[in-house]
Amino acid sequence: MARIKPFKGIRPPKELVERVESRPYDVLNSEEARIEAGDNEMSLYHIIKPEIDFEPNTSEYDSRVYEKAVENFKKFQDNGWLRQDDKELYYIYAQTMNGKTQYGLVVGAYVDDYMTGIIKKHELTRRDKEEDRMRHVRINNANIEPVFFAYPDNEVMDKLIMRYASTQPEYDFIAPIDGFRHQLWIIDNSDDIETITTEFAKMPSLYIADGHHRSAAAALVGAEKAKQNPNHTGDEEYNYFMAVCFQASQLTILDYNRVVTDLNGMTKSEFLSALGKNFVVEDKGTEVYKPAKLHEFSLYMEEHWYRLEAKEGTYNEADPIGVLDVDISSRLILDELLGIKDLRSDKRIDFVGGLRGLEELKRRVDSGEMKMALALYPVSMQQIMDIADSGKIMPPKATWFEPKLRSGLIIHKLSD
Repeated sequence: MARIKPFKGIRPPKELVERVESRPYDVLNSEEARIEAGDNEMSLYHIIKPEIDFEPNTSEYDSRVYEKAVENFKKFQDNGWLRQDDKELYYIYAQTMNGKTQYGLVVGAYVDDYMTGIIKKHELTRRDKEEDRMRHVRINNANIEPVFFAYPDNEVMDKLIMRYASTQPEYDFIAPIDGFRHQLWIIDNSDDIETITTEFAKMPSLYIADGHHRSAAAALVGAEKAKQNPNHTGDEEYNYFMAVCFQASQLTILDYNRVVTDLNGMTKSEFLSALGKNFVVEDKGTEVYKPAKLHEFSLYMEEHWYRLEAKEGTYNEADPIGVLDVDISSRLILDELLGIKDLRSDKRIDFVGGLRGLEELKRRVDSGEMKMALALYPVSMQQIMDIADSGKIMPPKATWFEPKLRSGLIIHKLSD
């Protein structure tokens, strides 16, 4: 069962939150972070992307960069731009996108739950990316940015959260660039804190939605600290890491689409004919066509859109991986027809996710950069949970969650 705890969050004063908050470290590059931070010395980018404080082209993995993160984290606290709450609390973090609001609980997630599989993952992680985040957590002795979890819908939790959501939030702002609303409430009532802890203890699993590398890094550093402490009891703060947990049914997963540079030596007509073996192919003309259901795909090339529907027998409904559209398209189009066998390393393929939509696919093909584009129907949260429960791993580039969590609203220290 899932073990969580409240914690003493480190966060900006209400009047400074919009100066401090930022996008997550991994959704923009160093130059973009440098531009977004501008002359704002309170921007969290100075802690999560501290290479911006050095000359351009300084590696984000330079040891000086990690040391600068520590220096800046201390500076933010010394200057009062970040302050620690004096008691252990839970927090509610709401995000509103396109009129839809999702409510997450900010909690301390238990390291051992990650190690034993109670916190379930659906993606592979890369050791180099883990090590980068581990260095950042180690050297700052803190989870500067949260990870993004889902939990099974829970009526008790829903009622508690909505009771707080009807009150005045501590933070309430519209983020630049994405234009989404972000709000935060503080849960300081001891009965409510106990209710949350108790309800989570009834849940057999939590699910990583986004932030697999951050989750791995946070848990591995916590486990390291436990091993290094001869007086370890299991109650130390480093036994927990910061997560924002959302009810699964509230989450929005967007399509994660593919663009390919060539047709593997085939002409357009040869390619369409080859597709007919496993798909019903329908010409939809020049108007943008978006897949409307599972096992339906949208193909764009030479200024035409085509509807593809996977034929019966091309997938196994009983296989949580084989039934996924990312698997169907990878096996029967990208591999079998185009010879693209490794989505992570093949230079002939790229991926377009999030809010850029099908117009971005059209633009990439019309520009001549790419030969064809393939749009997929989004994966569902239930599919992700089924795969995680089965112990299997999603194919690469399968999920795109939106909106992304903003960083800098709360930080979790690994010691008091």
